[in-house]
Amino acid sequence: MEWVRDARLAAGPEATWYLEAAFTPGAHLGTVYDDPMTPVVVTGIEELTTIRVPSGRLVVDAPWHDDQVWEYQRGLPTRPPRELAVRIPPGVYRVEIAWTAGPYEFMGEHVDGVECAATRLCISDDPVVGWEMGLSVEDDIARLKPGEEPRFFSDANVGCFADAGAWTTLSAPFRTFIDGVPAPRDSEQLADGYERVRDESQQADLVTFGAESGGVVWLGRTKTGDVAAIVVTSGMPDAKA
Repeated sequence: MEWVRDARLAAGPEATWYLEAAFTPGAHLGTVYDDPMTPVVVTGIEELTTIRVPSGRLVVDAPWHDDQVWEYQRGLPTRPPRELAVRIPPGVYRVEIAWTAGPYEFMGEHVDGVECAATRLCISDDPVVGWEMGLSVEDDIARLKPGEEPRFFSDANVGCFADAGAWTTLSAPFRTFIDGVPAPRDSEQLADGYERVRDESQQADLVTFGAESGGVVWLGRTKTGDVAAIVVTSGMPDAKA
């Protein structure tokens, strides 16, 4: 049985193009701001790390929120994380980053313009035939207004993938504040400033990535409807058709 997409969640043509081009080395994702002659080019796909998701339940959210620091410092309850409604098979998955370059000059200095275009959690290598926005367990599709994009928010432009079953332990290093300032945390430092926290008791991980103010979570579906990829983009154009 083939997957039938829901028009309320489906990516429009522009978003679909971006999601596919972002992970195609050599593709052009527009031009440098104020320089229409210089393209922004996808330079490569980097495997950042792997992540263990033994529960099959995935959080895609910011690892902390500035408006909850008061609660963090006092050990008070906070909002639950944005856990996706979709479930994935328990397992270990690749986390990949799509890099672009759009060189420019700033105050007489050459800047390489290297940026992250998107971050991808690879669930399988099966071909993606369509993209849709990923709802959280608290979202109600019946209440989704035309043009509305369910998303997570990030005060510090940082997002994360994490096993929902181990969220409390995995997010704890990011939620320890002293006098309103983040306390030093013991996390595994990955390339490009990203981090991984591991919970060996549950064999689960959390991996951070760059996310400007947060973002929409996109599910890449196969022809049978299985999720093959989960992507968060940076600087993507309007997602609607």
